[in-house]
Amino acid sequence: MFTGIISGLGRITQAEALGSDASHGKRLTITAPAGYLDDVQLGDSIALNGACMTATALDRAAAVFTIDISAESLARTCGLDAPGAVNLEKAMRANDRLGGHMVSGHVDGLGTVSRFAPVGESWELRILTPGELARFIAYKGSITVNGVSLTVNQVADMADGCELSINLIPHTLANTTLGELKVGQRVNLEIDLIARYVERMLSAPKTA
Repeated sequence: MFTGIISGLGRITQAEALGSDASHGKRLTITAPAGYLDDVQLGDSIALNGACMTATALDRAAAVFTIDISAESLARTCGLDAPGAVNLEKAMRANDRLGGHMVSGHVDGLGTVSRFAPVGESWELRILTPGELARFIAYKGSITVNGVSLTVNQVADMADGCELSINLIPHTLANTTLGELKVGQRVNLEIDLIARYVERMLSAPKTA
Protein backbone atom coordinates (compact mmCIF):
# COMPACT_ATOMS: atom_id res chain seq x y z
CA MET A 1 0.00 0.00 0.00
CA PHE A 2 1.00 3.62 -0.62
CA THR A 3 -0.22 7.08 0.32
CA GLY A 4 0.25 9.08 -2.88
CA ILE A 5 2.84 11.32 -1.19
CA ILE A 6 5.87 11.29 -3.48
CA SER A 7 9.08 10.62 -1.56
CA GLY A 8 11.58 11.15 -4.36
CA LEU A 9 12.11 11.98 -7.99
CA GLY A 10 13.81 9.28 -10.03
CA ARG A 11 14.80 8.78 -13.63
CA ILE A 12 14.54 5.76 -15.87
CA THR A 13 17.98 5.63 -17.49
CA GLN A 14 17.59 2.39 -19.40
CA ALA A 15 14.64 0.35 -20.71
CA GLU A 16 15.87 -3.05 -21.91
CA ALA A 17 13.49 -5.37 -23.77
CA LEU A 18 13.20 -8.81 -22.17
CA GLY A 19 12.27 -10.47 -25.45
CA SER A 20 11.97 -9.98 -29.18
CA ASP A 21 8.27 -9.16 -29.46
CA ALA A 22 5.43 -7.29 -27.76
CA SER A 23 4.55 -10.26 -25.54
CA HIS A 24 7.71 -9.59 -23.50
CA GLY A 25 8.17 -6.88 -20.92
CA LYS A 26 11.13 -4.67 -20.12
CA ARG A 27 13.82 -4.32 -17.47
CA LEU A 28 14.05 -0.74 -16.23
CA THR A 29 17.10 0.79 -14.58
CA ILE A 30 16.18 3.71 -12.34
CA THR A 31 18.34 6.26 -10.56
CA ALA A 32 17.02 7.57 -7.23
CA PRO A 33 18.06 10.46 -4.96
CA ALA A 34 21.18 9.91 -2.86
CA GLY A 35 20.39 7.75 0.18
CA TYR A 36 16.90 6.88 -1.09
CA LEU A 37 17.63 3.15 -1.22
CA ASP A 38 19.36 2.89 2.18
CA ASP A 39 16.33 1.19 3.77
CA VAL A 40 15.22 -0.75 0.68
CA GLN A 41 15.68 -4.51 0.39
CA LEU A 42 15.47 -6.77 -2.66
CA GLY A 43 11.83 -7.59 -3.31
CA ASP A 44 10.52 -4.39 -1.74
CA SER A 45 7.71 -2.52 -3.48
CA ILE A 46 8.35 0.90 -5.01
CA ALA A 47 5.71 2.78 -6.99
CA LEU A 48 6.84 4.37 -10.26
CA ASN A 49 4.39 7.00 -11.50
CA GLY A 50 1.75 5.29 -9.39
CA ALA A 51 2.42 1.72 -10.55
CA CYS A 52 3.61 -0.72 -7.87
CA MET A 53 6.81 -2.49 -8.92
CA THR A 54 9.29 -4.87 -7.25
CA ALA A 55 12.95 -3.99 -6.79
CA THR A 56 14.89 -6.83 -8.45
CA ALA A 57 18.42 -5.45 -8.07
CA LEU A 58 19.97 -2.72 -5.91
CA ASP A 59 23.13 -0.65 -5.91
CA ARG A 60 22.71 1.51 -2.82
CA ALA A 61 26.05 3.28 -3.21
CA ALA A 62 25.10 4.45 -6.70
CA ALA A 63 21.40 4.94 -5.77
CA VAL A 64 20.33 2.71 -8.67
CA PHE A 65 17.77 -0.09 -8.77
CA THR A 66 16.08 -2.22 -11.41
CA ILE A 67 12.55 -3.54 -11.89
CA ASP A 68 11.00 -5.92 -14.40
CA ILE A 69 7.72 -4.69 -15.90
CA SER A 70 5.45 -7.07 -17.78
CA ALA A 71 3.91 -6.45 -21.18
CA GLU A 72 0.50 -6.31 -19.47
CA SER A 73 1.65 -3.51 -17.17
CA LEU A 74 3.26 -1.63 -20.06
CA ALA A 75 -0.02 -1.81 -22.00
CA ARG A 76 -2.03 -0.38 -19.08
CA THR A 77 0.32 2.41 -17.97
CA CYS A 78 2.21 5.30 -19.50
CA GLY A 79 5.65 6.78 -18.89
CA LEU A 80 7.27 3.47 -17.99
CA ASP A 81 8.49 2.26 -21.37
CA ALA A 82 11.39 4.63 -22.08
CA PRO A 83 13.98 6.83 -20.30
CA GLY A 84 12.54 9.79 -18.42
CA ALA A 85 11.63 11.24 -15.03
CA VAL A 86 9.36 9.29 -12.67
CA ASN A 87 7.68 9.87 -9.31
CA LEU A 88 8.89 7.45 -6.62
CA GLU A 89 7.17 6.25 -3.47
CA LYS A 90 8.27 3.40 -1.24
CA ALA A 91 5.55 1.18 0.22
CA MET A 92 4.15 2.59 3.46
CA ARG A 93 4.93 1.08 6.85
CA ALA A 94 2.16 0.25 9.32
CA ASN A 95 3.23 3.13 11.57
CA ASP A 96 3.57 5.76 8.81
CA ARG A 97 1.49 8.91 8.61
CA LEU A 98 -1.24 8.65 5.99
CA GLY A 99 -0.60 12.07 4.46
CA GLY A 100 -2.50 11.42 1.23
CA HIS A 101 -5.04 8.60 0.93
CA MET A 102 -5.00 4.80 0.65
CA VAL A 103 -3.36 3.95 -2.68
CA SER A 104 -2.89 0.40 -3.96
CA GLY A 105 -0.38 1.14 -6.73
CA HIS A 106 -2.66 -0.46 -9.36
CA VAL A 107 -3.32 1.85 -12.30
CA ASP A 108 -7.04 1.78 -13.19
CA GLY A 109 -6.82 3.68 -16.47
CA LEU A 110 -5.20 6.42 -18.49
CA GLY A 111 -6.36 10.02 -18.63
CA THR A 112 -5.41 12.80 -21.03
CA VAL A 113 -4.35 16.30 -19.97
CA SER A 114 -6.83 18.78 -21.48
CA ARG A 115 -5.62 21.95 -19.74
CA PHE A 116 -2.57 22.91 -17.68
CA ALA A 117 -2.33 26.61 -16.96
CA PRO A 118 -1.45 29.01 -14.12
CA VAL A 119 -4.20 30.34 -11.88
CA GLY A 120 -2.82 32.80 -9.33
CA GLU A 121 0.13 31.18 -7.56
CA SER A 122 -1.05 27.68 -8.50
CA TRP A 123 -1.79 25.74 -11.67
CA GLU A 124 -5.06 24.21 -12.84
CA LEU A 125 -4.78 20.69 -14.19
CA ARG A 126 -7.71 19.28 -16.14
CA ILE A 127 -7.82 15.65 -17.19
CA LEU A 128 -10.20 13.84 -19.54
CA THR A 129 -11.12 10.56 -17.88
CA PRO A 130 -12.44 7.43 -19.63
CA GLY A 131 -16.07 6.44 -19.15
CA GLU A 132 -15.36 3.35 -17.07
CA LEU A 133 -13.71 5.50 -14.37
CA ALA A 134 -16.00 8.55 -14.45
CA ARG A 135 -18.52 7.21 -11.93
CA PHE A 136 -15.78 6.84 -9.32
CA ILE A 137 -14.71 10.50 -9.44
CA ALA A 138 -16.41 12.94 -7.09
CA TYR A 139 -16.14 16.59 -6.09
CA LYS A 140 -13.62 16.88 -3.22
CA GLY A 141 -12.82 13.20 -3.58
CA SER A 142 -9.33 11.75 -3.97
CA ILE A 143 -7.59 10.57 -7.12
CA THR A 144 -4.03 9.52 -7.87
CA VAL A 145 -2.36 11.07 -10.94
CA ASN A 146 1.03 9.57 -11.85
CA GLY A 147 1.29 8.39 -8.27
CA VAL A 148 0.40 11.73 -6.67
CA SER A 149 -2.56 11.92 -4.25
CA LEU A 150 -4.72 14.87 -5.29
CA THR A 151 -8.13 16.38 -4.51
CA VAL A 152 -10.74 16.81 -7.24
CA ASN A 153 -12.02 20.40 -7.37
CA GLN A 154 -14.55 20.06 -10.19
CA VAL A 155 -16.12 17.28 -12.26
CA ALA A 156 -17.80 17.89 -15.62
CA ASP A 157 -19.64 14.84 -16.97
CA MET A 158 -19.38 14.14 -20.69
CA ALA A 159 -20.86 11.59 -23.08
CA ASP A 160 -17.74 9.43 -23.03
CA GLY A 161 -16.42 10.09 -19.52
CA CYS A 162 -15.71 13.21 -17.53
CA GLU A 163 -13.26 16.07 -17.21
CA LEU A 164 -11.87 16.59 -13.73
CA SER A 165 -10.11 19.69 -12.47
CA ILE A 166 -7.31 19.75 -9.89
CA ASN A 167 -5.41 22.63 -8.28
CA LEU A 168 -1.65 22.10 -8.03
CA ILE A 169 0.25 24.19 -5.49
CA PRO A 170 3.88 25.23 -6.09
CA HIS A 171 5.19 22.60 -3.64
CA THR A 172 3.58 19.79 -5.65
CA LEU A 173 4.97 21.17 -8.90
CA ALA A 174 8.48 21.40 -7.44
CA ASN A 175 8.53 17.95 -5.85
CA THR A 176 6.84 15.77 -8.47
CA THR A 177 6.97 15.35 -12.24
CA LEU A 178 3.52 16.94 -12.64
CA GLY A 179 5.09 20.31 -13.42
CA GLU A 180 6.35 18.84 -16.70
CA LEU A 181 2.91 17.85 -18.00
CA LYS A 182 1.66 19.13 -21.35
CA VAL A 183 -1.77 19.26 -22.96
CA GLY A 184 -2.44 16.00 -24.80
CA GLN A 185 -0.12 13.97 -22.57
CA ARG A 186 -1.45 10.78 -21.00
CA VAL A 187 -1.31 10.16 -17.24
CA ASN A 188 -1.77 7.14 -14.97
CA LEU A 189 -4.95 7.27 -12.88
CA GLU A 190 -5.94 5.30 -9.80
CA ILE A 191 -9.41 5.86 -8.40
CA ASP A 192 -10.15 6.06 -4.69
CA LEU A 193 -9.98 2.63 -3.07
CA ILE A 194 -13.14 3.21 -1.00
CA ALA A 195 -15.12 4.21 -4.10
CA ARG A 196 -14.13 0.94 -5.75
CA TYR A 197 -15.49 -1.14 -2.86
CA VAL A 198 -18.68 0.92 -2.56
CA GLU A 199 -19.40 0.38 -6.26
CA ARG A 200 -18.88 -3.36 -5.87
CA MET A 201 -21.17 -3.59 -2.85
CA LEU A 202 -23.93 -1.69 -4.62
CA SER A 203 -23.68 -3.62 -7.89
CA ALA A 204 -23.13 -7.16 -6.60
CA PRO A 205 -26.15 -9.47 -6.80
CA LYS A 206 -27.93 -9.94 -3.50
CA THR A 207 -27.96 -13.44 -2.01
CA ALA A 208 -30.77 -14.96 0.00
